[in-house]
Amino acid sequence: MTDDDVTRLWRCRRTIFQMLQDRDYMVGRNCLLESREDVSQALSEVRNRESLVIFVRHRSDPTETLVVYFPDEQGKKVGVRPIANLVSKMEEKNIPRAILVCREKLTSFAKEALSMSSSKQRIEVFMESELLVNITEHELVPRHVPLSEVDKKALLERYKVRADQLPRITRDDPVAKYYGLERGQVVKIIRPSETAGRYVTYRLCI
Repeated sequence: MTDDDVTRLWRCRRTIFQMLQDRDYMVGRNCLLESREDVSQALSEVRNRESLVIFVRHRSDPTETLVVYFPDEQGKKVGVRPIANLVSKMEEKNIPRAILVCREKLTSFAKEALSMSSSKQRIEVFMESELLVNITEHELVPRHVPLSEVDKKALLERYKVRADQLPRITRDDPVAKYYGLERGQVVKIIRPSETAGRYVTYRLCI
């Protein structure tokens, strides 16, 4: 692995740890402060990306776990093998959610393998290039706050509207992907306003 590969992996992992924290998973301070040297040292000990798996538990429900997996295929599309390895890990440890971080695109067979995974499992796919910077820290990206089902219900009752009457955001929107929004989930978007101080809107994930 070249120095550039190590740097890209470190930047990617830094964004992932921030993203997991923003999704309310328990992320240790040592993970958030992981340095490039830490990643380089870890790679020198294990010699492949697949060993650098990340396991986290959700803060509100420690039984809800998530795994982040880095397939070690370089210079070619990601095939079925990494998908099978990830699904096996999830089944073995009873993990319902995963994030697959790829350097290359998935083959058609890998995409099919993903679609055939258990309905109890959700595997999100990110390209490494999507995670080199934290998109939510960009000055042009307003603050997004995913609502719980309780907050969503209260919002709809307050404004006397149905969820499908709200403006929409797609699951493949970069910020929606960052927060792992599900279909039917509502996100609160807070923008600065010169007159009111802030301007709040809501969007339904589709």
